[in-house]
Amino acid sequence: MLNRKDLDPEESPSAQFGQRLRLLRDERGWTQDELAARVGCSGTHISAVETGRRPPTRRFASSIDRVFGTGDRFERQSLAVRHTALIEGFPEYVAHEGRASEIRLYEVGIIPGLLQTPEYAATLEADAVRREAITPEQADERVKLVAKRQAALVRSPSPLILAVLDEGCIHRPMGGSAVMDAQFARLLEFAELPNTVLQIAPFSMGARRPFSLPITVLTMPDRSLMSYAESTHRGHLERESTFVLPILTAYHQLQAEALSQAASVAMIEQVRKGSP
Repeated sequence: MLNRKDLDPEESPSAQFGQRLRLLRDERGWTQDELAARVGCSGTHISAVETGRRPPTRRFASSIDRVFGTGDRFERQSLAVRHTALIEGFPEYVAHEGRASEIRLYEVGIIPGLLQTPEYAATLEADAVRREAITPEQADERVKLVAKRQAALVRSPSPLILAVLDEGCIHRPMGGSAVMDAQFARLLEFAELPNTVLQIAPFSMGARRPFSLPITVLTMPDRSLMSYAESTHRGHLERESTFVLPILTAYHQLQAEALSQAASVAMIEQVRKGSP
């Protein structure tokens, strides 16, 4: 018990789930191994869930409800926990994204969610599962969220979407050739839409590229501005225009330095064909 980790239920849904699980286990005087034997898993797994290091699957939560006689309380709570595959701040951003009249985004390394095909998104999340960063259930939730975000933008009036992709986004293979071919087709279709602009920021920009990390700027229906950026563990939604305006200015500079849409489409078609 000397190394028993203190839990803060306010930290995350996972921590709240873990604290409630530990509380019921302690009330019955069971060790983690004793609970594990009743649930059908290992004591190590129980420890990981209690401390928030591993999110509970729906099946695991259902087993906990059966063991403790709590109806479907833990199973319902696990639904909220599974959303923790989305980093802190992102769900709030998505809500604003679905209402924005203008979306300006810059992405590095991977095709952004709003432009991903389902197969590309599934391949990306499958690798996260392989690395045990998320569970298969969380991967499914992320892929479904991509579709929901894209569907939310099919409305009238259509939002203006300006996307600048670092050249690395189109050179990084994701899945097999069929997955990438469909993804390139999706990018080309996106560029043809009347409410979109697609540009590639070539490697040759070098130091003139104003951003080193992905950034998004939203213009809301009332013309207010928001920016969104992510670190490894959380996202930050900035609503103060004093801080957003310099980002918007830098974004305009990025667009001016990036390839035109016509040149960007030509580059995508070259990469798609395997041309140098």
